[in-house]
Amino acid sequence: MLSPGQPLYQDFQETAVANIKSAKKRAKQTIVRNMRNASQRSMLRTAVKKVLKALNSNDAPGAEAAFASAQPLLDRFSSRGLIHKNKAARHKSRLNARIKALKTAA
Repeated sequence: MLSPGQPLYQDFQETAVANIKSAKKRAKQTIVRNMRNASQRSMLRTAVKKVLKALNSNDAPGAEAAFASAQPLLDRFSSRGLIHKNKAARHKSRLNARIKALKTAA
């Protein structure tokens, strides 16, 4: 999609609708923010999936390690508003409960 050195808002330059300078700037900022948010959401989902994968394979130490790396991501992105704080709390609670259940079963 993007080659090295190519600005993130390259597509915008070809399809610019705005006439006012500040509106053009806001449109560019929106494109960059959308790309950043999509990347961060993907990173978060991947981290949660790693915990779930470890849980499904009954790997308690692996699940704990994956949860230790996913928890700060959940906290960080909820504080920034990428996801709702209750969603982050729900994920952490449910994953932690499953990890504890797996440890007691083993």
